[in-house]
Amino acid sequence: MTVLDQATFNFINGFAGRWRWLDFLGIFFARYFEYVLLVGLFLLLLRDYKKYWRMILEAFLAAFVVRLVMVEIIRRIFFRPRPFVFNQVHLLVPYSMQEPSFPSSHASFYFALSTIIFGYHKKAGILCYLGSFFIVLSRIFVGIHWPSDVVAGMALGIVMGLVLNIIFKKLSSNG
Repeated sequence: MTVLDQATFNFINGFAGRWRWLDFLGIFFARYFEYVLLVGLFLLLLRDYKKYWRMILEAFLAAFVVRLVMVEIIRRIFFRPRPFVFNQVHLLVPYSMQEPSFPSSHASFYFALSTIIFGYHKKAGILCYLGSFFIVLSRIFVGIHWPSDVVAGMALGIVMGLVLNIIFKKLSSNG
């Protein structure tokens, strides 16, 4: 962890515990908004199954590969404790001390998903990126991630989303 990481965390997490409405929003985005995002994709699928099934299948496949393979490999190599383990923070949601913090699995999952969606449907992709940003920012706010965890997860998700998007397009053009 760098001084910049600590300072950025302290700045964002420092807003926690000041206003009930902001704490409510932070907790909502950190714990529940991902379901709103997923329901939105499901509704898109219901709207036009033939048009969107491949996009949503590839988005979830990419997100799961990044989350269940890439993130787990990195976490086994480099264990990083969560901010609340050794620091006094405004922890707004209960979380396991044993679960590694780096890289953020939420950031990697939702940014990989957003990258694939963006490759197919720009407007929906931008909305997914925006929702993903609020999810990961709120996880710093509630005290369970360092900013560098989130940035690394975002980068991993975007890069793997771009790579898998290329692979998926080559596979679909060959099949």
